[in-house]
Amino acid sequence: QVQLVESGGGLVQAGGSLRLSCAASGSIFAINAMGWYRQAPGKQRELVATIPRGGSTNYADSVKGRFTISRDNAKNTVYLQMNSLKPEDTAVYYCNAKVQLSADATLYMYWGRGTQVTVSS
Repeated sequence: QVQLVESGGGLVQAGGSLRLSCAASGSIFAINAMGWYRQAPGKQRELVATIPRGGSTNYADSVKGRFTISRDNAKNTVYLQMNSLKPEDTAVYYCNAKVQLSADATLYMYWGRGTQVTVSS
C-alpha cells in the first residue's frame, strides 16, 4: 500500500553534518504528520522531530538547535538536516508518516525500515 524509504545515513565525524530523506509512495490520498524517530542499541525508539502538514515543528530537547526537519508535500518527502552531530546521535533513524488512503479521514501510520547514522568521536 504505502512505502517509506529512507536514505542519507552513513558514518560521519563528530561535528559533521548529514541530511536524511524519506520518500513516501503508494496509494496515498494525503499525508498528515511526518516525523523522524531513532533507536540506539539497547535503547527504546525515541522521537527526534515531527512536522505536520501545516503548522509548527516539534523537536526532542536533545536535538533542538542542531537538527531541522522539513518536508516537500509535492514529493511526499520529509527531510532531516543534522548539524553538529555528536556520538550520542548514533542510532538507526526511522521515518514515520500518518497517511490518509482515501477521502475517508482515517489515518494510518507507516514506518520506514530505517537508516543507520554513526557518529565517530
